[in-house]
Amino acid sequence: MGKIAFLFAGQGSQYPGMTKDIFENVPEVHNFFGVAEAIRPGTLTQMFTGDTDTLKRTENAQPCLFLADMAGAIALMKNGVSPDAVAGFSLGEVAALAASDVLSFQEAFKLVCQRGKYMQKSAEAVEGGMVAVLRMDKALLQKMCKEYEVYPVNYNCPGQVVVSGEKEKIDAFKEILGEQKVRFIELPVGGPFHTPYMESAAKELKNELKEGKVYKLKKPHIPLYANKTAKPYPQEEKEMIDTISDQICSSVKWEETLTNMAESGVDTFIECGPGKTLSGFVKRTVEGARVYSVNDMDSLQEVLRELEKDA
Repeated sequence: MGKIAFLFAGQGSQYPGMTKDIFENVPEVHNFFGVAEAIRPGTLTQMFTGDTDTLKRTENAQPCLFLADMAGAIALMKNGVSPDAVAGFSLGEVAALAASDVLSFQEAFKLVCQRGKYMQKSAEAVEGGMVAVLRMDKALLQKMCKEYEVYPVNYNCPGQVVVSGEKEKIDAFKEILGEQKVRFIELPVGGPFHTPYMESAAKELKNELKEGKVYKLKKPHIPLYANKTAKPYPQEEKEMIDTISDQICSSVKWEETLTNMAESGVDTFIECGPGKTLSGFVKRTVEGARVYSVNDMDSLQEVLRELEKDA
């Protein structure tokens, strides 16, 4: 077996009750969630018993998803499975910062709470949405996005690109997609993320990181692949801060990230967090990869059994 990568799920994959049984059965996860609850009271209620609309709000979704992402990673590491590289999809990149020791778990949780607030504020200033466009020629899609003043933002895998923008423009864009018989999926998110509409949120996050009072950034102890560049994170603090904050209004180069990880020797990808969206992207991008997901105790035990076979 080659190298193992942990992948961390992004916003849109959340659902009430996610990773609750891991919280109840893995003491290290229970303890970490307790620390997070002390920092942001009410998070566990939103996560385990909240309704879908509450969890959809960015300021709630991001802290809750961060915990769900970290639950899988903590449970795996507690059982002796450590990553050789990490990457997180959008919001998931904050979990990757924690998993690679750039930030402590507590620092990363505080950061994701602030990130969610800043992005919620930007989203409320401009009503927007996001759609995943399927099996459309990339060059043609980019040309059409320019024409309709929307943005191709998430390059997920071959044949899937997410487009983001103002609601009225996204609605007009969906209409033309329908006329051209192009398949698309509306995403359950609350704003035009990864577009210039998020620049104010990126600026606020950058200023907070620059203050250096709450966050002490360290060099990643393993390769941490950035959404913005699809390459490992820079080593200098200023460049790291730019990468973390600019990600909010930059495209997610996920397909390229997975390809680069595979070329570095990663052949086993474990998705941590709710759902199996990232696992699907890996299967469509990296031929022959071993792909697993951890989102509850059953899937955790299954992954541990499969990895033991490969050892």
